[in-house]
Amino acid sequence: MGTGMLNDRIERRWIEAFVNVFRLCKVEPDESVAILSETQSRELNVHLAELALLELGAKPVHVRAVTPPQSAPAPVRSTGGSQTLKHHPGILAACAACTMVVDLTVEGLLHAPELPGILKSGPRVMMISNEHPDALERLAPDPELTKEVKAAIKMLRASREMVVTSNAGTDLHVSMDGASTAGVWGYTDRPGTVAHWPAGLVVSFPGSASVNGVLVLDAGDVNLTFKRYLERPVSLTIENDYVTDIAGEGTDAELMRRYWAVWDDKDAYAVSHVGWGMNPKARYEALTFYDQRDTNGTEVRAYAGNFLFSTGANEFAGRFTEGHFDLPVRGCTITVDGTVVIDEGRIVPGVFA
Repeated sequence: MGTGMLNDRIERRWIEAFVNVFRLCKVEPDESVAILSETQSRELNVHLAELALLELGAKPVHVRAVTPPQSAPAPVRSTGGSQTLKHHPGILAACAACTMVVDLTVEGLLHAPELPGILKSGPRVMMISNEHPDALERLAPDPELTKEVKAAIKMLRASREMVVTSNAGTDLHVSMDGASTAGVWGYTDRPGTVAHWPAGLVVSFPGSASVNGVLVLDAGDVNLTFKRYLERPVSLTIENDYVTDIAGEGTDAELMRRYWAVWDDKDAYAVSHVGWGMNPKARYEALTFYDQRDTNGTEVRAYAGNFLFSTGANEFAGRFTEGHFDLPVRGCTITVDGTVVIDEGRIVPGVFA
């Protein structure tokens, strides 16, 4: 699967894509910017970030960590919870000394334990997902989308209940009381804030014992941990946040059962976050465009109208685990306090105006 035809060389158009994102982040001449990477980072993106920052007259400095040994019982992929920094005082001091951090670690800092301390010290953090720049160029942030994402955030923060149904059999009820909601539109221009590129989605981390019902992953839905389109349905029964039954025949159900079981951790079976994709430029079929090493799956999280359901760590419910699934589901109808916002996989026109 994938084209296998992308070359890792500097292209002018990719520099321009990075320049445009940094302009949206309001990078100033002479601004001190830390380019945070690790020994397993995508070197092409590290180089593009440097060239783009220099073109804007900023003063970038490379902060490079050594990718640590593997400690998990299975490969960890696309979690947004980098384990690379290890609270290293030199790395944290360098980030605190800059007004912006460009995060190019493999997994990203979004759920990393060091992120709150970095943000508290002042810099804004711009995560660039571990994608090939071919995808980053195509998914350049659109300020028009920013207004819609902010409207969705406002709606969810004021809500009491989310209900998700589908013709495949999904019937999921989420209490939004005590949930923490965040949205990402692809750039950050304020101190102490974080964003990631690609973007265009909104997610809520429900409080404890908030999610109940059945989620049916149909053939064609996506398991982003495996970077794989499902070939046969998998039905998940969820009781008070926890997946208690995994029903289904064939490879997809078997892969999920084995990956969940390897963690030997009840919290790996619990809900991490729920939300939906809002980016009209993001493609559902993106995993067919790239070899697996050239994609991190961020685009498929953001394609417009998907119900994004994730299991694993949820700090707002007091759960921490490295086991993680991101599962964008097609064809769902999502209602928020009785208002339909996604109708069978399509964003209702004007609902986020």
